[in-house]
Amino acid sequence: MSSEKIDLANFLNQQYLCESLTIKEVKTLLDYTETVTVAPGEIIADIGEVGEALYFVIKGEAALYYQESGTETEVGRMSEGELMGEMSFFDRQPRSVRMRATGTGETLLLKLSRPLYLRLRVEHPYIAVNLLEHAIISLDHLVRRVSSDVATFSRYIYGKGKK
Repeated sequence: MSSEKIDLANFLNQQYLCESLTIKEVKTLLDYTETVTVAPGEIIADIGEVGEALYFVIKGEAALYYQESGTETEVGRMSEGELMGEMSFFDRQPRSVRMRATGTGETLLLKLSRPLYLRLRVEHPYIAVNLLEHAIISLDHLVRRVSSDVATFSRYIYGKGKK
């Protein structure tokens, strides 16, 4: 086993995604994924595409952008340890946001393609269930962050809660 895979297994073992997995199961999950390095500003997945992969941020961060009338607005940010791309991956609908690497250094992602996810579901259902639970929690965190931002913005615009 390569030292890169061992490092990734140790990193993942510390993440919520693998909280209830053994180190052997984490290494098995890695057999179904590939690492992808993305330069700052590079698009990871674009608006209108149907998600054919899930991405887990290993190093760096990525932002989610909504585009309207040619203007991009950041609507979320994913950092180390977070999953992204799960909405379009599971509902098979075109992406409504653009995922772009941010920061000054490269972003390292772990990519799980649809064909390998389908194999994982059959060959290692316990690992797949843990992945699904993590996707639900990831979506919940994103919705809560966006809801909080919208509430803060609303208070700012409409002056509610000002003394």
